[in-house]
Amino acid sequence: MVEFFQQLLNGLSLGAIYALIALGYTMVYGVLRFINFAHSDVFMVGAFLGYYLGRLVPAGTLWGGLAVLAGAMAGCALLGMTIERLAYRPLRGAPTLNVLITAIGVSLLLEYSGQVFFGAAPRNFPAIFPVRTFHVGGLVLGSNQLIVILVSVVLMVVLQLIVHRTKIGTAMRAVSLNPRAAVLMGVNNDVVISFTFGLGSALAAAGGILYALNYPSVDPLMGLMPGLKAFVAAILGGIGNIPGAALGGLLLGTTETFVNGSQWSTYKDAIGFAVLIIILLFRPAGLLGRFTIEKV
Repeated sequence: MVEFFQQLLNGLSLGAIYALIALGYTMVYGVLRFINFAHSDVFMVGAFLGYYLGRLVPAGTLWGGLAVLAGAMAGCALLGMTIERLAYRPLRGAPTLNVLITAIGVSLLLEYSGQVFFGAAPRNFPAIFPVRTFHVGGLVLGSNQLIVILVSVVLMVVLQLIVHRTKIGTAMRAVSLNPRAAVLMGVNNDVVISFTFGLGSALAAAGGILYALNYPSVDPLMGLMPGLKAFVAAILGGIGNIPGAALGGLLLGTTETFVNGSQWSTYKDAIGFAVLIIILLFRPAGLLGRFTIEKV
């Protein structure tokens, strides 16, 4: 039983990171109806910003760690808005395939630019938060795991408050439902879309730093697999559905952790995609998604 709860804790910690990345995918899709494949590389940039900022603050301090987290989120928010302005906005009325190809191009640009500026060799991520180990019964709780879960929950709650309790959140939902009607009601779609990219990129940066806390090594290609799994999580929960993305991330992370602790551990990276195929076969809209008729 102790082993079960230990695995569950590990799974929730990993799933919370997937959820943060998946939220960025699902918000952009909800507003623009396309997948931002460069999102996983914003995750990588966030981790590197944390790496460099972490060397400027006192190691192992709570306030220093929070400052690094806030700085990386702000930097990636600016990066996300810049990508939207330069790469995606000129293609706003173009076919979806053109936008998807551009997104892949931006992703490759960030990856190889990262190798030029950061170097291709992995680097050890600094201990920006205090590192402690707690023993509760037979459970071994690491402070980094607790920080990952706590920060993720706080960010998800803040996101829900922004979307449902603020004017910009109301504008985001209006643009998602009907962009033309939103313009007629006085909504500046460009501002809303730019804000959505910035907010999603900030969450990706937080995910990158939290991931580096548990797996303390960063490199320019580190976003590939977590980003792909977060995309699976977004579809699993229902693409375009914010609670669904969070649920999908938690389910995927927990499932992967339990598989990793079994005799099928070599298949841990494949299990998420197997779950995705099963979900798409029996519920194509995802766990919390709704079936809609798309007009063409």
